[in-house]
Amino acid sequence: MFRSALVRSSASAKQSLLRRSFSSGSVPERKVAILGAAGGIGQPLALLMKLNPLVSSLSLYDIANTPGVAADVGHINTRSQVVGYMGDDNLAKALEGADLVIIPAGVPRKPGMTRDDLFNINAGIVKNLCSAIAKYCPHALVNMISNPVNSTVPIAAEIFKKAGMYDEKKLFGVTTLDVVRAKTFYAGKANVPVAEVNVPVIGGHAGVTILPLFSQATPQANLSGDVLTALTKRTQDGGTEVVEAKAGKGSATLSMAYAGALFADACLKGLNGVPDVVECSYVQSTITELPFFASKVRLGKNGVEEVLDLGQLSDFEKEGLEALKPELKSSIEKGVKFANQ
Repeated sequence: MFRSALVRSSASAKQSLLRRSFSSGSVPERKVAILGAAGGIGQPLALLMKLNPLVSSLSLYDIANTPGVAADVGHINTRSQVVGYMGDDNLAKALEGADLVIIPAGVPRKPGMTRDDLFNINAGIVKNLCSAIAKYCPHALVNMISNPVNSTVPIAAEIFKKAGMYDEKKLFGVTTLDVVRAKTFYAGKANVPVAEVNVPVIGGHAGVTILPLFSQATPQANLSGDVLTALTKRTQDGGTEVVEAKAGKGSATLSMAYAGALFADACLKGLNGVPDVVECSYVQSTITELPFFASKVRLGKNGVEEVLDLGQLSDFEKEGLEALKPELKSSIEKGVKFANQ
């Protein structure tokens, strides 16, 4: 009885996934490359992208252990063909023909580490990978997961500019995990079904630069100022909460992989012409005085079709917006400076 219930539940989940995905007869061929595919985020992300029916070719790249991950994931009976590539010599093959490149490469955060502590290691990794993207798949959409995202996205932009291949519509900082957390925490306090909740999150992707707009949350709940302040703080500190709970054994790898897969799915739907695909992401932007900013964007065949305005903010959110700007500005400048050294 348990087994048949499980089978029914699995079948219904799969049907639901297929329904949510773009379906109009034939789905276009789409190659997705994951750089850092053998890591803590990369492996569960590879699994989730293998389950996505919009992916026809899954290219897994890392400096070690990728053949094993590819063999494992490749046994799953879904549409995409999987190939694992290992080492610098194979990066070109991993990237050629990619429609979407997802970058979770780099070191994870450990207890006591800030995202800035990650900068010196991850910035160099991102710089090298983006040089290769500019050379081997310059027209691909690029989803940046490697922290600190507030700095790694500007690094990528500068590397693409130097190569003469920069298209601001095709470069995204993945901030979906902030949205996922805001939805989860809000649903818990508002006592509403989490699947029905939506909360835009703006700003950046680290600490105080993360600003959930609970005043725009749906369904709207009448939560007190104290509760909203606590929810905002918990959303901002979500990564630290996981790092501390794992006690030195890792960071938010599983929830990040889930969020990365959600955003990648949205990008693929946009590429395939599905209308009205709107997600929050950290992109080149003119909606504030900062050159990069996270807000709602409409995705389409060229990547970013439109950066949506921030809408009505509460007084608390207006204060938060002004408070985050200096830190975000500093992170952006740090990335630009590194890329141009």
